[in-house]
Amino acid sequence: MHPDNAATVRAPGDAKILSGGKYAYPLPFRPHPVRLLGGGPGGYLAAERAAQAGFATALIEQKELGGTCLNEGCVPTKSLLFCAKQYAHALHGTDFGTTVEGAFYSHEAALKRKDQVVKRLVRGVAASMKANGVCVFQAVGTLRGKADTGEFLVAAGDKSLTASRIILATGSNAVVPPIPGVREGLEAGFVLTNREILALHDAPKTLCCIGGGVIGLEMACYFASIGTKVIVVEMMPKIAGATDPEICALLMKTYQKNGMEFHLNARVQSVTERSVIYEDADGVHEISCDKVLLSAGRRANTAGCGLETLGIRTERGAICTDEHMMTNVPNVYAVGDCNGKLMLAHTAYREAEVAVNCLRGIPDKMDYTCVPSVIYTTPEVASVGLSEEEAKKSGHEIKAVKVPMLFSGRYVAENVRGEGFCKLVYDMTDDRLLGVQMVGSYASEIIYGAGMMVQLALPLEQLKKIVFPHPSVCEVLREGLFML
Repeated sequence: MHPDNAATVRAPGDAKILSGGKYAYPLPFRPHPVRLLGGGPGGYLAAERAAQAGFATALIEQKELGGTCLNEGCVPTKSLLFCAKQYAHALHGTDFGTTVEGAFYSHEAALKRKDQVVKRLVRGVAASMKANGVCVFQAVGTLRGKADTGEFLVAAGDKSLTASRIILATGSNAVVPPIPGVREGLEAGFVLTNREILALHDAPKTLCCIGGGVIGLEMACYFASIGTKVIVVEMMPKIAGATDPEICALLMKTYQKNGMEFHLNARVQSVTERSVIYEDADGVHEISCDKVLLSAGRRANTAGCGLETLGIRTERGAICTDEHMMTNVPNVYAVGDCNGKLMLAHTAYREAEVAVNCLRGIPDKMDYTCVPSVIYTTPEVASVGLSEEEAKKSGHEIKAVKVPMLFSGRYVAENVRGEGFCKLVYDMTDDRLLGVQMVGSYASEIIYGAGMMVQLALPLEQLKKIVFPHPSVCEVLREGLFML
């Protein structure tokens, strides 16, 4: 028996509880030393890994397994974006020998497809939990301090449980800025967050996006592709956050060709019943629209979790963790969006693995320097490591090269316009690749290879020996290596 299995569940009816919930499975009674609050990417993967390692594991999730990413974020948006891409192919296929007469797009049908995808993947997560012996409680999970025995007390709804290890994976919520009229707009259904817009049955004729970050751009790209007039209001001088400025410029140019409208360095003053009022250097302006998408970022979801019962330290609402994902309380870990590090599902996966390894006693630590970032617009944007601007600010002696995607034969074969490019940032002193940024088709699939190059920190001459498949778009990386 694993030594941690010495902990016991004090609720005598625990085995019976397991048969009552939506996802709960009737498993033989056994102790549950590891408790997880939250069933998103970080939570369910940590539960899976802990159970596979021999820990008796229980996961508490209030809503649907899969969290925001699977149910209300990255997966449903990708489903809709792919549907829109098929429509674009039908409309603009003449260059590739295809003419579709009377092409029609059904947003309702795309939503149905999106829902099917989500349900299938949620069932997959539930099946994985069952296969690995994870006990799932569909309930509100809260921390309740410690028992006299030193064990942690955790509530799953009205059920009281104990544990020797806790992993917090409570996720994040959309930021609702204190703009006059926003709260009222949310209540009226005029203002939407990512959750509501993904369930919107009728595509609006005009959509105003408050914020030009990842969420805003992906949804803006989708609705613009199916005929919605999209206006983006961004308070910063460029869109896409920390993305390379040259890539941002190309994105804007491409989107503007497709009819999107941008107002940068613009601050929203208020939201009325049917409009957004913003101010820029030229004065105050009003945008009339059918719907407003609120895309002002996300905030760690930690309120009401009972962190104060254990004295868990937070900063700006996010749970503070060390490189091992442990909080200031021994044996309590936090992974995913709730720690406020990098709010990305793939980051949460790796953090979950680090946390489980550490609670097993296996040395491991989290490294955020080579986490790839992707914007799934058309064209796609992907980056890893340092940008040219970041590298210069960090004091590196660098050389940066920009390789047009047209250097790839496959890219030329599959794209009419060739605006995409790949940028490599190289440290001439340390002889290593610092970062890669790219914009163009397949960027999301290529970036992991670039991330490996950056993470392994191999000398340039060794990187040049890597054999790339031909013809492939990833060959632009090889071209860039020989230009350094």
